[in-house]
Amino acid sequence: MSKKENNENEEQVQNNAEETKQEAPPPVEVEKTPEEKLVEANDKYLRLYADFENFRKRANKEKLDLLKFAGEDVYKQLIPVMDDFDRAMKASEKAADTKTIKEGVQLIYNKFKTMLTQSGVAEMNATGKVFDPELHDAVTNIPAPKEDMKGKVVEEVEKGYWLNGKVLRHAKVVVGN
Repeated sequence: MSKKENNENEEQVQNNAEETKQEAPPPVEVEKTPEEKLVEANDKYLRLYADFENFRKRANKEKLDLLKFAGEDVYKQLIPVMDDFDRAMKASEKAADTKTIKEGVQLIYNKFKTMLTQSGVAEMNATGKVFDPELHDAVTNIPAPKEDMKGKVVEEVEKGYWLNGKVLRHAKVVVGN
């Protein structure tokens, strides 16, 4: 063997060694057993089922809330009528011979109030309670008639109303300082 052939063989061996180093075998995917596949499929199924149940519950809650508060705008329009009835009843108390008018207004008032109550509208009683800006709108502040009335509602100017536990209209109140 000549020196030239020997060098060529050595170069070929080195090239083959470098090629083997560069070409790493691809990662071998381990075949999953049927039990592992079943566990993985069950996990995916349970997660999908839980997501669907959460979606269904959320959709039902939104639907119930929509139905529960659907008439809110109508009630807001009817409440001023209730205020007019309150004023008419107060004015009719001063009249001398308007007994029948007073009785008629009282009947209408009672009927209307019953309708609101059956629809989920309830009056808010604010007098004597601690002022809460979430429930009350302060019209003015006055010196408290008693020491224990400081920070409390002294008088209601306009009643507040609830609709199924939600504030429909804030009570307009006078607060004692």
